[in-house]
Amino acid sequence: MAQAKKKTKAQKTRTKTAAKTRTTKAPARRAAVVTGGPVTLEQAKALVRARAPRHALRSQRGPRPSASPENVGVERKKLEIQRRKEIKRRIQEYKELLEIMKQRGVKGLSPKAPKAGRRRAPGAAVVKGAAAAQPLQIFAEGDSWFDYPIPLFGGGVIPRLQGKLGVPILTLAKAGDEVRFMLGVEERRILARQFTDGSPAGGPWDALLFSGGGNDIVANPMALWVRDFDPALPAKGLIHQPRFQAALDLVRAGYEDLISLRDALSPGTHLIFHAYDFALPDGRGVCFMGPWLKPTFDLRKFPVGSAKRFDVVKAMLKQFAELMLSLERPNSVTFINTQGTLTPNASSWHNELHPSKDGFKKFATLFHTKLKALFPGRVL
Repeated sequence: MAQAKKKTKAQKTRTKTAAKTRTTKAPARRAAVVTGGPVTLEQAKALVRARAPRHALRSQRGPRPSASPENVGVERKKLEIQRRKEIKRRIQEYKELLEIMKQRGVKGLSPKAPKAGRRRAPGAAVVKGAAAAQPLQIFAEGDSWFDYPIPLFGGGVIPRLQGKLGVPILTLAKAGDEVRFMLGVEERRILARQFTDGSPAGGPWDALLFSGGGNDIVANPMALWVRDFDPALPAKGLIHQPRFQAALDLVRAGYEDLISLRDALSPGTHLIFHAYDFALPDGRGVCFMGPWLKPTFDLRKFPVGSAKRFDVVKAMLKQFAELMLSLERPNSVTFINTQGTLTPNASSWHNELHPSKDGFKKFATLFHTKLKALFPGRVL
């Protein structure tokens, strides 16, 4: 019994010592988050995850109500609320990530160059721990080329671009979105707030990546500006140009308003646009969405397998690229001509409208190259 009591006392002593050790070491670990060296984007993400509260997932399944206009309206409202919550979550996550990277620096970025007139003495050593260049502050708005929510696919351009840049991107993009909605009332307010408030981590936005217009000219309305098949006509002749021009003019109006909004609220934010690539109208959809191109050509009686299907899509997208190019401004609006990046075969495309994984990587590389040229020293 006496031996058992002695063990119990020893155990208590060890427990108290361990508790004291934990108490004294905890502040050191917290301080390391602030005072440690530069971090990679993945390390910053791990730090954010480590301090984020865990929320249990609760099942809310129940009997589905019968379809009615009222129920459809309720579900639509739920989706709107869910969307607002998702944007709020993305903003908070971005804020936490960039605050860490601003405090500690971005691993791989060169230290800030000395100010003009301050030269380092010949032979003087470089000061260890010199302030690193501030990470580029980027946000994105757009469609499924930026936000491609297919499970296990790895997303679209944005997540792949983040990995190359080494800095996070706040994305407001939503699959299926159109320019007329992005610059409509609700989403315009969100954009205006970002321009006005600037980065959640402080300071103005350096760049906005914008992807829009593809969904405005495909799917059901596309049947309005593609003519019935005539083997004697070239691809351009099979497009009802006045109607297609009207669709492009609506897209242009959205882009022009975006530029005006930026000019008024955040003139130092650089806008970057692109023009997709020559999609294949082969009828492939994904996750019960699509196809977006083939139904129009079937309706307009284009022969199955006819090269004119692809030629018409190519002619339409070339006009879209011309529109993007006309919006370019030196040192203010940049157009990346992404067309012709992919080979026109099925392996380059995940479905009619979206590139394969390797395809999205190629487009991310194009954006990365352009951002490095525009903002030297601010990204990897």
